[in-house]
Amino acid sequence: MRGLAVVGHQPVLKPGEVFEYTSWTRLATPMGTMRGTFFCMTEDARPFDAAVPEFVLARTRDLH
Repeated sequence: MRGLAVVGHQPVLKPGEVFEYTSWTRLATPMGTMRGTFFCMTEDARPFDAAVPEFVLARTRDLH
């Protein structure tokens, strides 16, 4: 994944703040993974990528 917004939001975060969200996607298999980066800008317009470590995706009915 790579994107400018998170589920339609472009949060402005101060150091130490967090932004959490819930999203979904269709899966053709019971489980999958996702990883990527979010393109970000500092308050003084310096760009950087925020890494999103790999995480597991699972269909709701397959969770225990």
